[in-house]
Amino acid sequence: MKRVVLAVAARIDDYLPFLRPFLWRQHRQAVALRREQIDTVLPLINRRRAIVRGMRAGSPPDPAVAAPYSYLDSLLDLRVEGRDAVPTDEELVTLCAEMINGGTDTTATAIEWAMARVMDNPSIQARLHGEIMQRVGDARPVDDRDTDGMPYLQAFVKELLRKHPPTYFALSHAAVEPGSKLAGYDVPVDANLDIFLPTISEDPKLWERPTEFDPDRFLAGGETADITGSAGVRMIPFSAGRRICPGVGMGTAHIALMVARMVQAFEWRAHPSQPPLDFEDKVEFTVVMKRPLLAMVTPRKLSF
Repeated sequence: MKRVVLAVAARIDDYLPFLRPFLWRQHRQAVALRREQIDTVLPLINRRRAIVRGMRAGSPPDPAVAAPYSYLDSLLDLRVEGRDAVPTDEELVTLCAEMINGGTDTTATAIEWAMARVMDNPSIQARLHGEIMQRVGDARPVDDRDTDGMPYLQAFVKELLRKHPPTYFALSHAAVEPGSKLAGYDVPVDANLDIFLPTISEDPKLWERPTEFDPDRFLAGGETADITGSAGVRMIPFSAGRRICPGVGMGTAHIALMVARMVQAFEWRAHPSQPPLDFEDKVEFTVVMKRPLLAMVTPRKLSF
């Protein structure tokens, strides 16, 4: 992941291309990483391509070896507007790598922030655990069919994404038609627009007590917010519009399930060696805790 960060980090020659011949070392590192990425991912693509051909020839795969359908299948026959050919192998590698990289570190970072909030507020932890016991009990683990029926858990996840979005900036957008305006400004065609998410999710004009972490704000009768931005922009942790993250549903479901299982199985407390919890952040591939979380966990009594 650190090597991916190296490759995608902003570089001065992105803005001053005439400097590119003088900044050869980072470029060479990025090219080497790309070669390694292709060598790693392309064999997996070719293996899936062979399975798809077999299925079309009437030879379904062993369910223990391959899924009947996958994200990659939708790309193999993709027709790009203005082109007759399907995506090249290099394009398939890029699309698959984007899905893998975008869906791993972001979720892991969100879970760390979530457990920090659970440890910082015992009443939140108690309410999450109480809801889990009421809905599921201690005879089996929580599964993804349970979490939709846990309103406090869903409110917790939404408040988590409001206070700790995976990145500071949404994916860049660009004006594609002349005459575009934003907040009274004329936006030229092809101009990049970068949206700084905290200015929205912590705007006192949009939120009551915006600096506080309070899942109750999203319970019935409280504040409302559509995290996709389609019903008004108050928080857009996954961006919005046509460039919204395609993993928004999967990401929120994974966070809810993992938090529920971790609270169901363990009681969480700050490690004695750790100073008071510090919610200062820093930017790596995502927005992470500046001081990594240290925790003490006590197993709960369960029947499974």
